[in-house]
Amino acid sequence: MTKLAGKTAIVTGSGRGIGREVALKLASEGARVVINDLDADPAHEVVELIKSQGGEAVACVGSVTASDFADRLIGTAVKNFNGIDIIVNNAGYTWDNVIQKMTDEQWYAIMDCHLTAPFRILRAAYPVISAAAKAEAAEGREVFRKVVNISSAAAGGNAGQTNYSSAKAGILGMTKTLAKEWGRLKVNVNAVAFGHIETRLTVPFAGAEAATVKIEGRDIKVGISEALVEQSKKFIPLGRPGTAVEAAGSVYMFCQPESNYVTGQVLICGGGIGNV
Repeated sequence: MTKLAGKTAIVTGSGRGIGREVALKLASEGARVVINDLDADPAHEVVELIKSQGGEAVACVGSVTASDFADRLIGTAVKNFNGIDIIVNNAGYTWDNVIQKMTDEQWYAIMDCHLTAPFRILRAAYPVISAAAKAEAAEGREVFRKVVNISSAAAGGNAGQTNYSSAKAGILGMTKTLAKEWGRLKVNVNAVAFGHIETRLTVPFAGAEAATVKIEGRDIKVGISEALVEQSKKFIPLGRPGTAVEAAGSVYMFCQPESNYVTGQVLICGGGIGNV
């Protein structure tokens, strides 16, 4: 018997990278998954992969920062799967600069993606979750739901990432607050803070030129210099970056029934790096 059979999960940013692996892991444990990505092709590819493995999935394509996105995302889950059991706020990217060179556009783009979007999604989910929790309580049933917010080791401060570090620190405050507000609804709200995980956003590059990806019409530089990657390995007790599959495993830990009495916590998935 799979542990998440009958559960409905929403995973933002799940067409690629860590989000993709989270979605596949939850689906492998029986969850029906709402897949989200900025681009239609990767989102539908994950949907079809889950279906080919006997699971259920549906896509909700678009930017998490759009003003109507949260309602559309929650509506997709309710329309297709009649409820919400797991929300993983994973979508994100970095747009770095030192503070004296950081523009308002850079600041708000990252804050909107990493902090405002999860806020809107959770706010939109409340009526659905509250109604279900009240009905279950009236029947004398205790049913737990899960929220996993994605933070970063950078929440403890990282040079060149004032916007990203601030947003990732903010999501920890949101997590701990919501754990207190939603405990009465039997919702476990936790966060996973990633260290150095290998994705398309952290691909090593040589020389001065990094690759770029197109995000909301902007060409965003991605990747980490090979020299910095080698330096990073020296500070990771396990001696290497993590994989997207390993990152997904840490998220799953908070989604399984064994975590029903764990809430308001932050798990660092960083190969042994310190606290945030």
